[in-house]
Amino acid sequence: MKIVSSQIIPTAGQGHGALAAFLSANGVDVLICGGIGGGAQMALAEAGIRLYGGVQGAADEAVAALLAGTLGYDPDVHCGHHDHEHGTDGHGCGEHACGGHCHE
Repeated sequence: MKIVSSQIIPTAGQGHGALAAFLSANGVDVLICGGIGGGAQMALAEAGIRLYGGVQGAADEAVAALLAGTLGYDPDVHCGHHDHEHGTDGHGCGEHACGGHCHE
């Protein structure tokens, strides 16, 4: 595995299936992220995109760790905010690693 290019591309906040299709269309076959919901996980799996979730820190450092085989990730990661009502207990969309995709 190696880096073939690096760029920042806006996603326009599309839904899970659209995001997976967007990533696939742009040649992405691996996604490193923090928290992620079950719908997004399924869409990524269906698109053939490998997921490394539960990762914290800088993106470039995470990529370097993945390439070195030292990336710490959680294969069972999920975005726990979907387990309760939005706006309760001080939680609001956008205040967590899921980036406010609260439309699962």
